[in-house]
Amino acid sequence: MLPAVLDDLLVLDISQGIAGPLCARLLGDYGADVIKIEPPGGECGRRMPPFFHDDPDPEKSLFFLLANLNKRGVILDLEQPQGADLFRRLARTADVIVESFPPGYLASLGLDHATLEQDNPSLVMTSITPFGQTGPYSHYKGGEIVAYATSGIMAISGTADREPLQHGGFPAQYEAAMNGMLATNVALLTRDLTGLGQHVDVSMQEVVASSLVINQPNYAFTGGVQGRRRPEGNSFGQVTPCKDGYFVSQEGGSITWNEIANFFGSEEMKDQRFADPAQRMHHGHELDAIILDATKDRTMAEMFKTASEEFRMLLGIVQTPEDLATCAQLDARGFYEEVEHPVIGKIRVPFRLWNMSVGGASCRRPAPLLGQHNAEIFTKLGCSAAEIGSLRTQGII
Repeated sequence: MLPAVLDDLLVLDISQGIAGPLCARLLGDYGADVIKIEPPGGECGRRMPPFFHDDPDPEKSLFFLLANLNKRGVILDLEQPQGADLFRRLARTADVIVESFPPGYLASLGLDHATLEQDNPSLVMTSITPFGQTGPYSHYKGGEIVAYATSGIMAISGTADREPLQHGGFPAQYEAAMNGMLATNVALLTRDLTGLGQHVDVSMQEVVASSLVINQPNYAFTGGVQGRRRPEGNSFGQVTPCKDGYFVSQEGGSITWNEIANFFGSEEMKDQRFADPAQRMHHGHELDAIILDATKDRTMAEMFKTASEEFRMLLGIVQTPEDLATCAQLDARGFYEEVEHPVIGKIRVPFRLWNMSVGGASCRRPAPLLGQHNAEIFTKLGCSAAEIGSLRTQGII
């Protein structure tokens, strides 16, 4: 069996929340030794609901569990001189540091990349923040809704008669995490060529803005503004109800409009007022009525199978968490992993984000308990049992 592709890396994760911790976890998924470094009392991710069995225990946050797989964990107060010194000692042999503090915070402690690279020129530090390390917004606080609002994606989400919408969940955090992992690996590849590390600066605003692909270039090239969709008269191409849920269909691929009409079982849809895209916009209400009537007695599963296998048509079904948990496609690709956690027991979590023919992700350990590996890591750093006890008494570890 080949070794994991990143098993020669030591990563220090001092980030909090979702984006930074998930970035570091992805490095751990591919073999890196990731040490999760938390302040006394634990990082903010431990206080994020939902909690296992609704018990707000710092060891039962499902977000923390998911974002911190494949890590060892220690407590370390970076704001105390002894804590900062221990961190510097760890950083001398580290390959990567992942952090999410406001710009300037680590510099105020003498723990920024410019300082740490003096002892470790090959160090890569990856910073994931709302607006990046520079620019007039760099010191502003931010979160999921701020990233969506300032990136432009909310301006095109929802219907024109209502306020803009934020997508559900935390996609901006996950996008930032994956971009951070990619950028870190590019920096490590550059280090292999030059021997020198660097500071990687990831802005959540930029990450989300880049995911729109055509929205901003369209404005730059033509002055066109995409805007939000009309509230009525456009069921085709938008989320539409059926017998047991919702689906979305659209043109594309090799399917013709006549074949789409055949899928819906409607000869009327073949009329020019629907077949012609320009005319279709003016007859949207009529098309809505036809589609709603044609699908009111059809199930999501039946339509998805028929569209995919018989018509080669672009149609998606709106899967619920229950649907995803039993999804044959995700199961076949090993998307889920069962994790044995020392406090909550076995839990099945989304894990494998992509598959590789060689050197893929592996789940080696659950998220660490708070300070679980203090003795192991600080002993290896050269601290005696008496020193570790003293540091614990002082609240530094």
